[in-house]
Amino acid sequence: MGRLDDEWALHRPAVFGAAYRITGSAADAEDIAQDVWLRATARGPLDDVRDLRAWLITIAARRAYDVLGSARARRVDYVGPWLPEPLLTGPDAAEPVLVDETAGTAMLLVLEELSPPERVAFVLHQAFGVPYDAIAEVLGRTPAACRQLASRARRKIAAASPARPAGTAERDRVLREFRAAYERRDEAALLALLDPDATYTTDGGGHVFAARKIIEGAGRVATALLRVAVRQRFALVPAEVNGEAALLVRNGAGRLAAVDTVEVRDGRIVAVRRVLNPEKLAAARAAVGW
Repeated sequence: MGRLDDEWALHRPAVFGAAYRITGSAADAEDIAQDVWLRATARGPLDDVRDLRAWLITIAARRAYDVLGSARARRVDYVGPWLPEPLLTGPDAAEPVLVDETAGTAMLLVLEELSPPERVAFVLHQAFGVPYDAIAEVLGRTPAACRQLASRARRKIAAASPARPAGTAERDRVLREFRAAYERRDEAALLALLDPDATYTTDGGGHVFAARKIIEGAGRVATALLRVAVRQRFALVPAEVNGEAALLVRNGAGRLAAVDTVEVRDGRIVAVRRVLNPEKLAAARAAVGW
């Protein structure tokens, strides 16, 4: 118990991070992290655990694996497009969060296309360096089978993401220009920033008004963005979400109405993803205070 007390703050970001990458839900990841803490404290002394970080992560992964199965079943009846719950990182984070390229919104959507075993094997090995023999204990398979799962997951991810993502400087520049054009309600400037085949995905979960289908094409995306911006008096606030530059959407009453993540390639925006579902904004609202 004493060892856990001493090291929990150090390892909690990894425990939460593993659960979040596997489930795509910050709320589920928070519950799982709390469950890991309770299970670990109930175990008693941990002197025989050689690698406490890896041990805690594997406990989180077992629980997340179970949660993922039920979550995927719930998403069958989800109203409209589903997006991962946005996770505020950087200065706005309520607690330290472990982020890398596997935590970005675009990557989480690719991970959603993997089978649950592939997702767990990839996340644990790629993001956290968990050895295959430990992953085997989580999935109830052999280490060789887990190696194959992770390899298959990497191939699928590479096929789904053939282009290199934009660098930080390019992404920041495009988001600055996007924000300025949006707040000027300048449709021509928005069109210049959008790839001709850009998409706009809105996740309202049936709780608030949102498009039930993905909007495709630069012209339709620009029109949809500006129509809502004018009606709701939306303004954009720079933030870091899932380890990447993003935008918080403030409504006319000064409340957080949505979180936008933007995918940039070759200097243009190829995807705007807006989470409006209030159930997915609760943590972000608590973190920013509005």
